[in-house]
Amino acid sequence: MLDERARTLLKTLVERYIADGQPVGSRTLSKACGLELSPATIRNVMADLEDLGLIASPHTSAGRIPTPRGYRLFVDTMLTARVLDPGLPEMAVAREQLHPDQPQRVIAQAAHLLSNLSSFVGVVTAPRKAGVFHHIEFLRLGEKRVLVILVSPDGDVQNRVIFTARDYGQNELVEATNYLNHHYAGLSIEEVRQRLQGEVKELQGEIAALMQAAVQAGSQAMEESDPVVVSGERNLLAVQDFGHDMGSLRKLFDLFERKTELMRLLDVSSRAEGVRIYIGGESRVVPFEELSVVSSPYEVDGRVVGTLGVIGPTRMAYDRMIQIVDITARLVGNALSQK
Repeated sequence: MLDERARTLLKTLVERYIADGQPVGSRTLSKACGLELSPATIRNVMADLEDLGLIASPHTSAGRIPTPRGYRLFVDTMLTARVLDPGLPEMAVAREQLHPDQPQRVIAQAAHLLSNLSSFVGVVTAPRKAGVFHHIEFLRLGEKRVLVILVSPDGDVQNRVIFTARDYGQNELVEATNYLNHHYAGLSIEEVRQRLQGEVKELQGEIAALMQAAVQAGSQAMEESDPVVVSGERNLLAVQDFGHDMGSLRKLFDLFERKTELMRLLDVSSRAEGVRIYIGGESRVVPFEELSVVSSPYEVDGRVVGTLGVIGPTRMAYDRMIQIVDITARLVGNALSQK
């Protein structure tokens, strides 16, 4: 527990460091904190904060900088939310371009908006599909190779090639196509999988195996159809915290290329309500100590279907990022919920 004096000094130090990017010394704190404290008292309090792991001293400076633990305490207990003007020109442009009849354009524009407003990286996961198929078809490609065509209710088409244990004739494939479409159309892939397990004994064994392989391919297709859109990666090149450390920058750009890992990172946020902040170095959620993620799930018709957020340096204006992410999540949800 920190007393009020220590809390004020820590809050002032974090705010000064976020604003200036320079280690904060006792002289600067004395002028900025608004407290009548002697330099010796300030140095003693800073030493206590350092012992608690809330601030640290870089080797090249007598000043102090926040640690991940210090940022976390600041974010959780000292942050004053900044009101972001919904009338900003960028917001007006976003409302015009977030067309509900073009979901992919909404997602791309939202990522671009997040990047522009934050000057960092904007990321948005596309709405998760329920995995429902409207129509399925099997086509023979050659010996032991079958093309599975899955059509969703909204017209999205997924093609997958499966390799079978034996060769199927086109008549057998038509039989399997008709059976699946008659009995399972409109169900989710997972519901089809469960029902097939119970009904497999009633079907010709080889046809059942074909259907199970198709369901597995369909499940994989649905999982792969949850892309994440990234915008503004090059903004990180201008962030002074990364300096000219090409090794760190290379790792960051590798992260943005690995969409699966990025999806896993954002998926944590989709299970929480409202805006969440993940600070690098304090947990395994963010893979790099120099990064923080401010993210929020977004809803369509009252159901959480995706996540969006800002990825930037640990030294970011968290109050502003919270507002940017919160407003963008509402805009995206509203655009995609319109009929």
